Amino acid sequence: MTASVATNVDAAAPSETAEADAAYGKVMRRIVPFLCIGFMAAYVDRVNVGFAKLQMLSDLRMSETVFGLGAGLFFLGEWFPAARRGRTTALFMMAQ
Repeated sequence: MTASVATNVDAAAPSETAEADAAYGKVMRRIVPFLCIGFMAAYVDRVNVGFAKLQMLSDLRMSETVFGLGAGLFFLGEWFPAARRGRTTALFMMAQ
């Protein structure tokens, strides 16, 4: 015995979907490039810390532990102000 289930699905009006498509297009054009630039800046920032390690350890006679502590403080110095403003996306950008 099979029972048919009636679904009440309201189809969106054509004008609503056109407005939604326009809104998504506007978001894609304005926000996505900004996010990509932010991701690239965060990546370059992390790479620069890695390159600085190559010469900083020998020039300043640092141990690996001291450099790790400094890099951790650098990370917290970037993360903490963003977290206080409620920008949780900064966590995801830095966690790559």
